[in-house]
Amino acid sequence: MIRTRFLAFAYPGAAPLRFEDVDVPQGGTLLLQGRSGTGKSTWLSLVAALRVPSQGDLVVAGQDLRALPALRRDQWRGRHVGFLPQKLHLSEALTVAGNLDLVFFAAGLPRQPQRTAQALEALGIAALARRRPSQLSGGEAQRAALARAVLLSPRVILADEPTASLDDEAAAAAIALLREAAERCGATLVIATHDRRVRDALPQAQQLRLDEARAVA
Repeated sequence: MIRTRFLAFAYPGAAPLRFEDVDVPQGGTLLLQGRSGTGKSTWLSLVAALRVPSQGDLVVAGQDLRALPALRRDQWRGRHVGFLPQKLHLSEALTVAGNLDLVFFAAGLPRQPQRTAQALEALGIAALARRRPSQLSGGEAQRAALARAVLLSPRVILADEPTASLDDEAAAAAIALLREAAERCGATLVIATHDRRVRDALPQAQQLRLDEARAVA
């Protein structure tokens, strides 16, 4: 679940960004809409505990993020938030399985090879575990990044422009993968997008449209 009240964030020397309230139940879906530069990335970073709100209340998966000590934010994020960035950030120095194993380190947990294998199997890429990211197709790389995002069965999955630069068939596949992964984990799904195809594919999702006039990326 994600609940915000009077949420605001101010960059140094800039007027605060003020976001409308949302209340997304656990397992629900939210579309964060707006063109590039309207504050979508800022909102995602607040929900992921990468930034601390300047004002307002922010509760994610039952945790009041403003009350979370700085030393616990990284571990909390690693255990409860799965993030699929627009740029996938798969390390070429590691195999696909090795990229997933980094999640355990971030969450302060011991490596669990069986769980890694299960995540790759669930996304249909178990045979690619020993490949390097450069040996993957674009769709395979996105599946690997999604497997990494859902490895620890997060309570929240955040996806930043997951259909950018994809054709219609690939975009539909990406949306279906996100929806299936969220259902499997029972996670709240947030997709930041300006792509009409995402809205059309998820007509029941809640929507939060950001006002470009008050936004800063």
